[in-house]
Amino acid sequence: MSARSAESVRNRIDRGLIPAVPVPFDSGGQIATLAQERYAQYMAEQPIAGVAVWAHTGRGLHLDRDQRQQVLSVWRGVLGPGKVVVAGVGASPRGVTDPSAYMDSALAMAQDALAGGADALLVYPPTLFRGQPREPALIVDYHRRLASIGAPLILFYLYEAAGGISYSTEVLRSLLSLPEVVGIKLATLDSVMTYQSVARLLVEEFPQRLLITGEDRFLGYSLMCAARAALIGMGAACTRLQHDLMQSYFGGRGDDFLRFSNRVDLLSQVLFVPPMEGYIRRVLWALVHLGVLDAESAHDPWGPPLEQLEFGTIGKTLRVLGELKD
Repeated sequence: MSARSAESVRNRIDRGLIPAVPVPFDSGGQIATLAQERYAQYMAEQPIAGVAVWAHTGRGLHLDRDQRQQVLSVWRGVLGPGKVVVAGVGASPRGVTDPSAYMDSALAMAQDALAGGADALLVYPPTLFRGQPREPALIVDYHRRLASIGAPLILFYLYEAAGGISYSTEVLRSLLSLPEVVGIKLATLDSVMTYQSVARLLVEEFPQRLLITGEDRFLGYSLMCAARAALIGMGAACTRLQHDLMQSYFGGRGDDFLRFSNRVDLLSQVLFVPPMEGYIRRVLWALVHLGVLDAESAHDPWGPPLEQLEFGTIGKTLRVLGELKD
């Protein structure tokens, strides 16, 4: 079995945590190279199945090609072949309105990801097609074109407020039927009903596909709804806590699961709050408190301004959770 087959990737990430890792930037908007290398070394010591680069948390669609290659090179080199590296792929958001150019942009990013050593591709929703008369057919064709390059695909169902598309059941059936598909990452944020409906579709019709939770705000419950892996931005900090939550669930240790779930929920409630795009810098701030990054490396060039009070609140929460030494 090829290490880059859908089946192999499925087996390697089943019951595993895949943090969507942010990119440390300095105040001038440049990648903090040394900080990123230190962060990768830190994550290599955590109980993870792999990482996701170029995802929303890693600002993949905003990075230029050189920056993306730099990020992927660091993570692939530090993690080695033992961990899965998932790369987010999609079309550049910078004014591409022609469907053909949009597809070419996504294919180029996917080919760069594979050339750089990525094991699987996380497919950003093709938002150019949202609301178009042939939207379902365009979405399916987009994924088929990406699948044609021979890489395992992880579908990405992202809520529309965050720039995603509400895929219909018919579209989901078509996408989940592609042999290159490993599974689907669900990130619905505040639509538990949507999560439940898609989860039921997989359980009843596509049990061979992994349901991968992207639900930072209800991680514990999402596992109870049949998720078999987690690909989440929150996993980029306090990683072991979230790993312990997952393993307590899969191990059937109910008391531990409730305890870990309550702790993870406290963390999510200081990281994933309005303005929601601020979560990336909040995760970076958590890493500053944990001593992984320095404050100068904890900038997000595309995020909203945040009150410094939030930095203190994150620190207090980490202390309550026992993540910080007194």
